[in-house]
This record gives sequence, C-alpha cells and structure tokens, in this order.
Amino acid sequence: MEAKKQEFKAEIAEMLDLVVNSLYSKKEIFLRELVSNASDAVDRAKYLGLTQKELVADNPDWAIEIAVDRTAKTMMVTDNGIGMDAADLEKSLGTIASSGTKAFRQALKEKGGEALPELIGQFGVGFYAAFMVADRVRVVTKKRGTDAAFQWESDMTGGYVISDAERADYGTSVMLHLRDDQVEYLDYWRVADLVKKYSDFIAYPIRFRTVDVPKDEKDDDRKSREEREAKPMNTMVALWKRARKDVKDEEYAEFYKHLTHDYDGPFETIPFSGEGQVEFKALLFIPKKATMDLFVPQQKRGLSLYVRNVFIGDDIEMLLPQWLRFVKGVVDSSDLPLNVSREMLQDDAVIAKIKSAVTAKILSSLEDLKKKGDRYDEFFNAFGTVLKEGVHTDWEHADRIKKLLKYPTARSDAGRRVFLEDYVKDMPSDQKDIYYICAEREEDARRAPQLEQARKHGCDVLLFCDPVDEYLTESLREFDGKKFVDVAKGDVQFGSDDEKKAEKSANEKAAGELRPFIETVKKQLDKDVSDVRVSTRLAESPCCLVAREYALSPAMVRMMKAMHQDVPEEKRILELNAAHPLVRKVAALAGDEQKDAISLLYDSALIAEGSPIADGAKFTKLLANLMLK
Repeated sequence: MEAKKQEFKAEIAEMLDLVVNSLYSKKEIFLRELVSNASDAVDRAKYLGLTQKELVADNPDWAIEIAVDRTAKTMMVTDNGIGMDAADLEKSLGTIASSGTKAFRQALKEKGGEALPELIGQFGVGFYAAFMVADRVRVVTKKRGTDAAFQWESDMTGGYVISDAERADYGTSVMLHLRDDQVEYLDYWRVADLVKKYSDFIAYPIRFRTVDVPKDEKDDDRKSREEREAKPMNTMVALWKRARKDVKDEEYAEFYKHLTHDYDGPFETIPFSGEGQVEFKALLFIPKKATMDLFVPQQKRGLSLYVRNVFIGDDIEMLLPQWLRFVKGVVDSSDLPLNVSREMLQDDAVIAKIKSAVTAKILSSLEDLKKKGDRYDEFFNAFGTVLKEGVHTDWEHADRIKKLLKYPTARSDAGRRVFLEDYVKDMPSDQKDIYYICAEREEDARRAPQLEQARKHGCDVLLFCDPVDEYLTESLREFDGKKFVDVAKGDVQFGSDDEKKAEKSANEKAAGELRPFIETVKKQLDKDVSDVRVSTRLAESPCCLVAREYALSPAMVRMMKAMHQDVPEEKRILELNAAHPLVRKVAALAGDEQKDAISLLYDSALIAEGSPIADGAKFTKLLANLMLK
C-alpha cells in the first residue's frame, strides 16, 4: 500500500495531552500497558485458534519479548499474538480510545460466545502511554491468517503514517525511541523490576534481549547476560487464579511472605471468587499478630489490586473498610478498566462492589473461625481492638460485628472472654439489660464496688477495659433486643420488679434517716461532687462514685487528658451504702472527726476506682491519725 500521512481523529491533540500528562501518575506505567496489550494479543490468538485452526498452524510457543538497543536508545516489545492488518491499525491506533479488545469482546458477546478469554489491555489509550517516554513510536505487525505486514509510525505531533512493511512472523512489535531523559528503561534490572512489579503474573513468559551486544564483551559478562536473558522475567503463577485444592499451604505461605514481608506466615488464608454483578478473584490473609503501625493514622493500608493479572497498585484502601485494615492480600478484577491509574479508582462503582463482597467474605470467615474456640481467641487477642471499630463506623455490618466481639466479665476467669450471645444466654430471667463497666485495667474493673449489687443478684457484668470500648458504647446501644447499661452511671437497680420495689422503699427510708448527714457531706464536698445519695448498687463497700448516664467515665477522662485533649470538668455523684456500719459510724460523729472521716470516705471512693486523690499527703495524715485512734 502507498504510505500516506494521516491526521489523528477525535481531537487527538487534546486526547494525547491527557494521556501523556494526566492519565497516569508514573511514567513507568507505559511498560505495563505495552506488555498487557501484548498478552491480550496472544489471548485473542489462542482463543480464535480454538475454532480457526489455521490461525495457529505454526504451533507457536506463546511469548513476549522486550528487546533494547542502548546505542540507538530504543526499546521494542514484541508478541506472537493475533497481529493487525492495515484496517486494524487505522481503527485501533488512528483514533484514541478505539479499543480492539473492547470491540472483540463485544462481538463475541453479540454472537453468544462463552468462556471469554481474560483480555487485559484496551489497545487504544493504553498504547499511547508509550509517548510518556518516547518521542517516536513505530508499530510493525502481521495479522494471523494473512500474508501482508504493515507499519504504523508517529512522533505524536504530526499525525501518523501507515505503510507496507516486512515481517516474517505473525504478531506485533512496538518500537519506542526513548527520550534522552528516559534511557533508564534500557537497563535490564530496571525493566526486570517493572515486570516483577506490574506483570509478574502474566500467563506468558516475558523475556529480555540485548540488541547492541559489545563486540569486546568479556566471557563472564556474556555468560551472565545469556543466563539472564534465557529465563523469563515473570513467574507466570497467580495463586489466586488456582483452586485451593491445587495449592499447597506452603505456597500460600511463601506468597504471603513475599507480599507482606512478614516472615511468620499467615494465621488464616482466605481464597475466594466474586461472582454476580462483578467478577474477581481474591486471596486474603489474616496475619498472626498486629504490627506496630496498625494504629498510626497516616499509615496506608489496603489490598493489592490487579486487573486481569496486571498490577495496578498496593495498599488500595478503597478495597477494605478501615476496621479490617489488618487483612492483607490481593484482588484481581476482570471488570475494571486497565487504562486508569490508582488515583482514579476511588469513585468507581466496581470498586465499591468488590469492597462489599470482600467485607462479607471476611466476616463469614471470622464467623467460621468463631466456632474454633481457642483459635478465634488467638485472632481476637491480636485484632479485636480494630474489629470493634466497625461497630462505630459501619452501620451496615454492625450487627454481624457485634456477634464477633468478646469481653471479659466479672464472673469469668481472668484472661477469658465471652461472646455477647453467650452473656445474654446466661442472664437471669429477670435481667432485662446488658450490664458493663469501663476501666483502664481488667483488675480495676473486677474489684470495682459498683459491681457488688449485680453480683448479689446473680448478674454478670461485661468489663470494658480496651481503650476503644467506651467510644463504642454509644454505637453498641443494644444487642438481641437488650440495652447496654453502665453500672457506674445513672440510676441502676437489680433483681426482679418486686426486689426493686422493696429496695426502693428501703432506700427512701434510709435516705430519710441519713438526711442530716447527707446534707453535711454535700456541703463539705460541694467542690468535688454534684450530689450525695443512698446507693442502689453497693452491697459491701461503704461508698462509690458514679456519673450521670451520658457522662464520660474516669478512665476515659484520664486517657483524653493524657492525649492533651480538652475535657470539660464534670462533678460526679457520691453514693453511700446506708447499710454499711462505717457509714453509720461516720454519720454519728461530729465536728472535725466527722469532717476528717468524710474526707477519707471520698478519697477511698477515688482509690477504689483507680483514680488519683487530690492531696495524698493529707490522706496519709488522716489515715495515720485514724489508725492511732
């Protein structure tokens, strides 16, 4: 055919500027795109060859080659795939965003084709990524089933030329004349690194060849070079595409170590396929232990994303909710367009559907793990704190997450936790609410005086001792129709309705008897407490401090102050055990003796809950005097 220069169509200058300067954040992406297109071309040839045997009569050894000429500053990516004729070149490369692959898939769908091959590239926009590093690009191609070869050439500024060419083999070669500031891509190790990063799981061998071999090359250098170039640069093994029964645990462990650099191996391996609205493969891992950076806000965490075996990026946070950030792994989608950079993924509807499916699968896996007792405890000890965040941040899955949470309780042995459903199952018949108490340490919670009446009435109490627990109380709200109630806040009564009625009557009577003393205590502790009243929650201790129903706990206040946050000062309520002999004894005192005893009662309430006392020297002096008496 006669060589003829033609102008690009579809406002090509503007589109080229977009591709070269805006579409991709890294210039190195060009090699990913060209290798993907080459793999796509081989896929198409193999697929069509199933029914058109003449297309693969040469019995090809499917492969991709990257050849570099450092002297000429050129790189050539060659495949032995389907190839193109002049019409294909005009249609696919004469108009940006005209995609041969897209048209191919559409044609097969219209004909009712099944088992469509995993076609990677869109030989349109992706191809033009070459101009990010090259000032001239030449394509030489010969379509399978034809005898003629053709050439497409452009320097991006003046249109393109399609002409006849010479080529013995079927397939396509894309030659890039690299700009002076892009010659790093002529180095074997740079290319090998990019192939490993982006194209390691392409199904065909990707080999490297040096064109301009020095005539005076030393034997050792020659041998080393030939050994490198004889081997594929990619592994061609995508574990997530293989059935679990065909993969050994050791292979999963090795891949996990390669992916995460965690040499302990995974705690749990979760391979699965997403089907339905979106199709994808995923290989997920739960590590054995939490890393130090799990609670560092600016640290990026997420899954690695591939599009049909081609690497897009790691730490893709949009694929996982924050409360599952401890999960590691890979997602490979067949539905995402390859010709977008990771910065453009955030609003993609496909990503949102993948995230939803991944979240549901992990929850299902944890629900299965929950049945394994000690093994689930091992997981929860490592990642329970992070998992709890989902109750507060993910309303869609909050109910499922609640069923996965475990807490120590006042009745359980130290170090043992129970599920919420087991707590509810063991509740006395007359207990209507789920009781909990917040503290910084489990041992402080266990000996809190506010638990005494609960124990007396056979009610267990959840011990919220994790820093995140109190943040979650607003979101927990209820479980299995039962409300969460803090035994150290508000008005709390235990037992049956008759017991509560009798206790209320007894308290009113005791409050009447102690009214003068209560007024004295209020007056003396006016700067420290908001009120003084007879307690419904004490059985053995003489007094305790409680907060209003929606106030922060002392543990939370101390933690927030330690983080230099402004915390509004809020006085709490001092509750007195009217039946305790010490309270009766102090009530019978007068003058300075009573005043000192009231100070000791208040300080003892602070000490019992783990809070600091305001004046340690005064407390010690008063206590010494009392002991002397």
